[in-house]
Amino acid sequence: MKGFLAPETLVRLAPRLGLTIELEPEFRYAGAIVLPDGRRRYFRNTHFDLNGQGATEIARDKAYAAYFMARLGYPVPEGQTFFNPAMLRWAGATRDSAHAGAYARALGYPVIVKPNNGSQGRGVTKAWNGRELARALRAIFARENVALVQRPVAGADYRIVVLDSAVVCAYRRTPLAVTGDGRATIRELLQRKHEAFAASGRDTTIPRDDFRIPLHLRRLHLTLDSIPAAGMQIGLMDNANLSTGGEAVDVTARIHPTVRVMALALTRDMGLRYAGVDILTPAPIDTALADYVVLEINTAPGLDHYAQIGPAQQAVVEAMYTQILRALLAS
Repeated sequence: MKGFLAPETLVRLAPRLGLTIELEPEFRYAGAIVLPDGRRRYFRNTHFDLNGQGATEIARDKAYAAYFMARLGYPVPEGQTFFNPAMLRWAGATRDSAHAGAYARALGYPVIVKPNNGSQGRGVTKAWNGRELARALRAIFARENVALVQRPVAGADYRIVVLDSAVVCAYRRTPLAVTGDGRATIRELLQRKHEAFAASGRDTTIPRDDFRIPLHLRRLHLTLDSIPAAGMQIGLMDNANLSTGGEAVDVTARIHPTVRVMALALTRDMGLRYAGVDILTPAPIDTALADYVVLEINTAPGLDHYAQIGPAQQAVVEAMYTQILRALLAS
């Protein structure tokens, strides 16, 4: 499956279109696409020269993106940004961790806490009280300047991937979980899952020392040393990001036309050509889209986890990267 990471896939596909890939040799993560006339287009993993810089920067900032999506009429989670002490000093910001606590109490616990510019589910926490909120904020502010506190939204988590005027694929994401066998502890089951991911080539690092896992288990009256009964599934995370061990279920063939229309319109309205539209909805994905919330819009959706589902999904990913190369060739 490592062959379906974007840089390696581009290297394999480019010669078919008369293109040359110059891949940075040490990490093989970034490169240049050399067109037949000598022009160059650059990429860094799944970041391509397709989306404009301004639109990309807005989409990367969850609070800015939510503001503009709401202005355009798309439903987004209710939330507010808060700042670490360093930013309070140099930027003159006023909303600190104490303000975040007051805001969370006004919203009503639980709340979702996440880095405002983060990706891949890093630092996303569901806090059920002020102590958990403070811990989540400390973890975020150790690396980031801005945290976002939001009201939780119920529903299944879906990503719809758009390239220009087409929906490439759609999949449901489920959080990291383990299934008991009646003998192994949750810690041991988590280690087995990590080893299985590594053996399959999936570049997922399960955060076994992440404070969010014992926090989540405590709400279930469990610990990492608990032994689940055979067949019992135990969730370990609140967020469903694939990069933190979540699983993907392909729903491309099932999504209702209204879901496609919304994803295409939102991508266009946000000034993007290539995007992953993340939504939560309690309704089945094959019904008309009415009750939903847009979590965010991702300008560099990675599809290596999606490709791991099976050969059909691998073909979709290869076709999409071929289309991206053609779009860069034509630009």
